[in-house]
Amino acid sequence: MIGIVVVSHSRALAEAAVGLAAEMVAEDKRPVIAVAAGLDATTFGTDAMAVAEALGTADSPDGVLVLLDLGSAVLSAEMALEFVDPSVAQHVRLTSAPLVEGLVAAVVTAATGASLDAVAAEAARGLAGKQDHLGDVEAAAAEPVVAADRTVEVLVGNEHGLHARPAARLVGLVNGFDAVVTLTDLDTGKGPVDAGSLSMVATLNAQRGHRLRVGASGPQAAEVLAAVEELAADNFGDAVVAAAPLTGGSGLDVAIGPAVLADAAVDLSDYVAGDNEAARLDEAVHGAADELRALRDAGGEHGGIFEAQLAMLNDHKLVEEVRAAIAGGTSAPLAWKQTYDALAGTFEALDDPYQRERAQDVRSVRDRVLRLLAGETGPQVAPSEPGVLVVDELDAATAATVDATAVAGIAVRAAGTTGHGVIVARSRGIPLIAGIGDVEVPAGMLVALDARAGSFEVSPDETAVRATIVERLRERETAVAEAEQPAVTRDGRRIDVLVNVGVVQDAVEARGADGSGLVRTEVLFGDRRTAPSVDEQVEAFLAIARALGNKPITIRTWDVGGDKPLPFLPQDDEPNPFLGERGLRVFRRRPELFRDQLAAIRRTAAETPVHVMFPMVTTADEVNWALHELGPRDDLEVGIMVEVPAAALRVHTLAKDLDFVSIGTNDLTQYTTAADRTNAAVAPLADGLDPAVLQLIDHVVRTAGVRVAVCGDLASDPQSAVLLAALGVTELSAVGPQVPLVKARLRQADLSQVDTAAALAARDAAQVRGLL
Repeated sequence: MIGIVVVSHSRALAEAAVGLAAEMVAEDKRPVIAVAAGLDATTFGTDAMAVAEALGTADSPDGVLVLLDLGSAVLSAEMALEFVDPSVAQHVRLTSAPLVEGLVAAVVTAATGASLDAVAAEAARGLAGKQDHLGDVEAAAAEPVVAADRTVEVLVGNEHGLHARPAARLVGLVNGFDAVVTLTDLDTGKGPVDAGSLSMVATLNAQRGHRLRVGASGPQAAEVLAAVEELAADNFGDAVVAAAPLTGGSGLDVAIGPAVLADAAVDLSDYVAGDNEAARLDEAVHGAADELRALRDAGGEHGGIFEAQLAMLNDHKLVEEVRAAIAGGTSAPLAWKQTYDALAGTFEALDDPYQRERAQDVRSVRDRVLRLLAGETGPQVAPSEPGVLVVDELDAATAATVDATAVAGIAVRAAGTTGHGVIVARSRGIPLIAGIGDVEVPAGMLVALDARAGSFEVSPDETAVRATIVERLRERETAVAEAEQPAVTRDGRRIDVLVNVGVVQDAVEARGADGSGLVRTEVLFGDRRTAPSVDEQVEAFLAIARALGNKPITIRTWDVGGDKPLPFLPQDDEPNPFLGERGLRVFRRRPELFRDQLAAIRRTAAETPVHVMFPMVTTADEVNWALHELGPRDDLEVGIMVEVPAAALRVHTLAKDLDFVSIGTNDLTQYTTAADRTNAAVAPLADGLDPAVLQLIDHVVRTAGVRVAVCGDLASDPQSAVLLAALGVTELSAVGPQVPLVKARLRQADLSQVDTAAALAARDAAQVRGLL
């Protein structure tokens, strides 16, 4: 087996690259990898003598491949060849392959026992997958492949597709057989490519759900195909990541128990600064990175949250600021805290509520490193004593690691429903209420929360709360058991109850949904740095439809702006983003992405029932423009979101050429009450049951002249759902866990007995709740 040497100006870069490459193959199959990087742990530079020592370490009769970063690294490596024994130098190969991608490809190929020539060629193709994905004109062309004697088809079931690790396992497997193996992606038409080349496999960019044709020829063709089928059936060696079940917590919206107060502050009172502050910081940052990687890998659908925190941790600009402060005499903890406090303050000063809540992630990263600097060993563990956890703000790591079988619920002092911690906790079925404010909560005091009622009590009536819990448990058990039954009210009206979908898993987990009333495309592709292609969008839409048994799905076109940024569609800063370019408004100036999405929706509609709706519509001119861009409808039903009071008041004009309208109660409430619901000072004003909001809904139902749906938070509340149905709404789209409960409550209701007039004339939202 050949040896490998990595020459780089940065030791941290080289060691990270080696760590990444080493993960691709089993430890007992890795080639020897020696590093000659940096003048020391923190000083950039290269040293020919260090390279010569590394060549000696990695020396192998099969040869040594040297990967380099740039500039003097090449000169140092060439000079090192003059220092080593000629018998070593003669089988050393310097390569211009990219350092990171080339190293990964080289390690995987070398692990199969390939020759120096083969490993060098594979390393040189290291950029092929990235170039192909990004459409670079210099992208490497696939080499001619041998025609296959026999083929099989396998399915990519991995959550992130055939990414580096599963691809490396496949390459290592096929190179162990006396056969030539090819891969073709039947869903995209790419291929065939050499399955023994990691770089060529990467060019397929095979995603979850794609079908691969595996071809083979040669003496062991049958054996290798059987082995590939077995590997594919085992998810290509990846662990099957299952979303947290509804029963991760109680799955209820009510909880009671002694208050468990989280200790947010890190105790640094015993910290003594020394002359090795930079090294202590490096050790703490490395430890924090290991913890975040573990959280990312175990995080399932929320892994991206910890990936983003990892990026914050390793942000070179921030780290340089910290190092500069340490060099100036500041202790490592203080330098780290000051730098990340400043970043958190920058986020908190933003107009965008979603971005403001990213300050929580910054503070989470800050405190993770501070705890390690303070000497706390082992991964950060969330409080797990039985009771109700009370926190100032909820970070994603705490929400992901808290023992959901012990913690009855979580009460968050800070307002806000879009923080990553809140999202993770709710996805785990943990009862949670946000925005309890500065209420005094002594440790150990009995407390109760009821998210449905929006209440948090200290020293509650324990008997009454536990009776509510028993009632809600029975309610949920019955609702889940009957979830597949239609929601037909006692007076004979059928209400379709659908599910809101942000990721495919939402559709997979939905119980009893009559389809999807809202596919949030900006969430579905929100982690992308580049815009998805038409093919990729069709693939995702069809996956959602299949998960829902090909029931109708309503796809909302890109809804960006305000609290919904898209990385691949940067927007100019606006003084008030919520009153700026949002939703459909954005694409009248930038129609290319919009047209691609409409093409994907039309293609999807040819295979499964699809409705399309346009967000943030205010004028008839906007509707006409969108319909013109859409072109022939065929069997496609078309609608708009009603989120703006102006749209609600003139809905008859807007809906003239439409099939339906869907009321987004979250934004409609926010715009009607002029209250940001993520702002603790005014959040109570932004109540969807405010009679003013209900009057607008009533006006839409009476005057639209088309089918009326609701897809905001009100549709997920069983009591509110009954009122909406009584007002004449015929379709409700709720979050997945609430679908069975909404359907069950509607089956119990006689809509003719609901006093809608009293609700519309009520004094405030509290009085409406009393009527319900």
